[in-house]
Amino acid sequence: MCGIVGAVAHRNVVPILLEGLRRLEYRGYDSAGIAVLDADAKLDRVRSPGKVASLTEAINNQLNGNVGIAHTRWATHGEPSQANAHPHICRSTVSVVHNGIIENHEQLREEQIKKGFEFTSETDTEVVVHQIYAYHVDEGQDLLAAVRSTLKDLEGTYALGVISAKEEGRLIAARRGSPLVIGIGIEEYFIASDVAALLPVTQRFMFLEEGDIADIRADQLVIYNGQGDVVERPIRESELSADSVDKGEYRHYMLKEIFEQPRAVADTLQGRISNGRVLEQAFGAKASEVFDEVQGVHIIACGTSYHAGLIGKYWLESIAGIPCNVEVASEFRYRNPVVRKNSLIVTLSQSGETADTLAGLKEAKRLGFGHSLSICNVPESSLVRESDLVMMTRAGPEIGVASTKAFTTQLVCMMLLVIVLGRRFGLSEQQETKLVAELEKLPGDIDDALKLDKDIKLISEQFADIHNALFLGRGAQYPVAMEGALKLKEISYIHAEAYPAGELKHGPLALVDDMMPIIAVAPNNELLEKLKSNLQEVRARGGKLIVFADTHSEMKETDGVQVLNVAPVDDSVSPIIYTIPLQLLSYHVAVLKGTDVDQPRNLAKSVTVE
Repeated sequence: MCGIVGAVAHRNVVPILLEGLRRLEYRGYDSAGIAVLDADAKLDRVRSPGKVASLTEAINNQLNGNVGIAHTRWATHGEPSQANAHPHICRSTVSVVHNGIIENHEQLREEQIKKGFEFTSETDTEVVVHQIYAYHVDEGQDLLAAVRSTLKDLEGTYALGVISAKEEGRLIAARRGSPLVIGIGIEEYFIASDVAALLPVTQRFMFLEEGDIADIRADQLVIYNGQGDVVERPIRESELSADSVDKGEYRHYMLKEIFEQPRAVADTLQGRISNGRVLEQAFGAKASEVFDEVQGVHIIACGTSYHAGLIGKYWLESIAGIPCNVEVASEFRYRNPVVRKNSLIVTLSQSGETADTLAGLKEAKRLGFGHSLSICNVPESSLVRESDLVMMTRAGPEIGVASTKAFTTQLVCMMLLVIVLGRRFGLSEQQETKLVAELEKLPGDIDDALKLDKDIKLISEQFADIHNALFLGRGAQYPVAMEGALKLKEISYIHAEAYPAGELKHGPLALVDDMMPIIAVAPNNELLEKLKSNLQEVRARGGKLIVFADTHSEMKETDGVQVLNVAPVDDSVSPIIYTIPLQLLSYHVAVLKGTDVDQPRNLAKSVTVE
C-alpha cells in the first residue's frame, strides 16, 4: 500500500528520498511528503496531494538535509489531502512516517487531547507521533526508548520511520505486520518498504523481522528484536538492477510485463525439470518428506492470486486426484474452518506481504492444518519466511498494479506442484512426461498468443462507449474469465463480471443486449460443444460476442460474433495461454479510455493492511 523511504548519510538525502518515492509509485498512493533535518537540526517538511512529481515541484530544490524520511500515502483514515499526508510532525520536534493501521487510535487520540495535544489531520498515524513526543520530550527519554515505549501502547500494524530535531543524525525504524527493509551503503543507511526503492544507491539489504526495532546512524546500525535483545540480521545481495524496474521501450509497465511472460515462464521452469521429470527439491530440502504426508491441499490467496488458486484446484483434482479447497484469505481468517489434518497449506502472493494472506497462513498454522508452501515472487518477503516450503515464481519485478506475469508464473508453479503431488496419487511417469513437455513449450505458445496484439487492439475500439461486460468460460477456463473481468474493471473502470457459461440461464441472460459485449474463452476440449450452445443463447438475444477460440474449434464468425483464433495448445496448459489475450484486451481498452494503466485509481499493488 503506502511507501516509506528514509536515509541517514553524509550527503544531501533529498534526491535519494524522491527517487525512492518514484520507484514506489506502483504500490498505489494519493499523496506524498518528505521531512528532513537541515544543517541547523531543524525539521523541514513538504507535503503534496497527488503524484510525486507534484511534491518534487513543491520542493523546488529548496530542501536539504543529511537525515530524512519520505512517504507515499494511500488513504485509509482521512481523505487524500495535504493535511493528511505524511510525514506527520509533533511540535516541530518529532516526525513520523507510517504504513499500517493503528486500531486503538481513537482511544489514544482522546487521551492525547486531554493532555493538550492538537491534531491537524484525520489520520491514525498522528497519534503515533504525539505518543513518541510525550515519551521523548515530556518524559526525557531518548528517541529509541521513546519509540520502544510508544510501540507498547499501539494496537495494530505498523512500519515506522522516526526522526527528531533533538537527536541529529539518528533514524529509528520499526515493524510489525508491515514490511521494512534496510539498505546498506558506505557509511550510510536507508530504509524502505521495498527493495526497488533503494536499488539506485545499494544492492545490499537487511530485512527486519516481526517486532524488530532498528537504531540507525550514518556509521552505525543496531537492531533489537521484540524482546529487546541485540540481534544480527543477514545481509542479502539483491539480484535486481536499477534499470530492471524501468519501462524501456514500452508505453506502460503493464504492457512490458505482458510481453515479458515468455521469459518469465522460462525462468520459472529453469533448473526445476530434468529428463522430463519435475525435481521435488525445487520446493525445498524437505519437500519430499512433506509431500509424502499430504492428503489434501488448502489454497489461501487474494485477488488475481485467488484466481490462480482456483485454476490450481481444477488441476489438483482432475490431474492429480487430490482434494483441494480454495479460500479468499480475508474470509478464511475470520471464519471457523474445519481442520483437515495433513493438508498442505498453499499461499499464493506476488508480493509476499499481503496482510490477509499472511494472517490466513498464521491462522492455518495455529489451527494445525499441516505444512505450508508459499508460491511467491519476492524471495525476502514475510510470506516466504513464514512458510515451510517455497517455490519462487521468478517473474522479476512487477510494477503494474494489474498483475500479469506474476499470475502466469504462479500457474506454472501450481502445475509443478500438481505433478509432484500427483505422483503420490496415481499420476504415471508417462503422464508426467507429457505434462512437462507442455510446460517446456509454454514460452513459445505464449509468444504465439502475443501475436494477437494488433487484432485485439482493433477490437478494443468497440469498448469506447461500453460500461458493462460479461466474461464466460467453462471448467478451468471459468477462473480465466474471472481474471479477465478483474483486469478489465481494474484498469479501464468498466464494470465486468464473469460467469460459468452454463449459468447463463440462471440469471445473467437478463443482462444481455446489444450494448453488453460478452467475451468468451473457447479452447478445444470436452466442454466446447456445451460452450457453443451457451453462446448461441447469447446470440439469440442480441448479445455481441467476442470469442477467443482454438483454431480447431470450428467457431465461425457471423453477424455479431467475432472470433480470434488462438493457436492450438494442450488443454492442461490452456488456462495460461487463454489468459494472455484477455490481458491484452484489458490493456488496450484502458489505453483507449485514457485511464492510468499502471496506477489505477483507488488501488494499490501490495495490500499490506486489512
